Amino acid sequence: MNPSIRASVLLCTLVYVLAASPTFAQECTPSRWGPDDQIGNANLITAESVLRASKLIKTGKAYSLGITIDRSTPAFAPRVLNLYVVQPNQQESARPSAGMTYNDDIFEGWLGIGPQIDGLGHLGHDGEYYNCNNARDFAQMTGLTKLGIENVPPIVARGIVLDMAGHYGVDHLAGGQAFTVEDVKAVEKKQGTPIREGDVVLFHTGWTDAKLVSDPDTWVSTEPGQSEAVALYVAGKGVVAVGSDTWGLDVVPPENPNRPYQGHVTYLKDNGIYIFETMNTGSLVRDDAFEFLFVLGQAKVRGAVQMIINPIAIR
Repeated sequence: MNPSIRASVLLCTLVYVLAASPTFAQECTPSRWGPDDQIGNANLITAESVLRASKLIKTGKAYSLGITIDRSTPAFAPRVLNLYVVQPNQQESARPSAGMTYNDDIFEGWLGIGPQIDGLGHLGHDGEYYNCNNARDFAQMTGLTKLGIENVPPIVARGIVLDMAGHYGVDHLAGGQAFTVEDVKAVEKKQGTPIREGDVVLFHTGWTDAKLVSDPDTWVSTEPGQSEAVALYVAGKGVVAVGSDTWGLDVVPPENPNRPYQGHVTYLKDNGIYIFETMNTGSLVRDDAFEFLFVLGQAKVRGAVQMIINPIAIR
């Protein structure tokens, strides 16, 4: 081998080895809420913040932000849902003598389907999750031993919905269309709804209203969403949660194919901010209900990563 080429190969090998060495690994910075924290920016919810948010109620109208789901609801593969209704102990030879009969149901499916909250144990990077937790230490087959959905306190906060579709003058954004920080700032100003610390921020793209029923295959194979820069901008505001009327919040296909769902990394891992997906934002936008009291109390299944939810917005 030519000596100059051999030298170049050795130099490249040395650089690679040194870069891969733990000495060069980026140190994880514990959460500002302390090294044992498991709830992230939900720490911003206090009795005082809840009282402030409650003053946003002007008409008393309540909006269901969840959507109805069933076995036909498309979802991020391979997620599915099945429901079985049974009449236990009511077979022919064992019917209750008093005439009482009843139905029970069995749920078989993924908790990350339809309207959902992504907990802080849902997504990380290279095995590292929120607050320097490594998957090998807490992600057990029988459930998370840290960052489980049962740790999330009631989320009661100021909520805002930013009408990104209206900003573009369309019923819905196109699949693969990313909105920018400049777009978000323009909507904040137009609606008079600046993003504030402790908020729940929802983006309305019109995607679910337009595509879920009419074209479910397209709905789940692509989506409009935030750019990577938008996630950094919103996280910098110190919000509690961010959501959208899409199944994955981030734009799909991603801006950078090597960084899919980078917004999830920014929110969940880097900042302890929760994510809400497939939110029913259309009714809020149609009523110009851009600011409201947001209320969520999710099912507390120990060790769960995500949860099907139906948050309530009260105007």
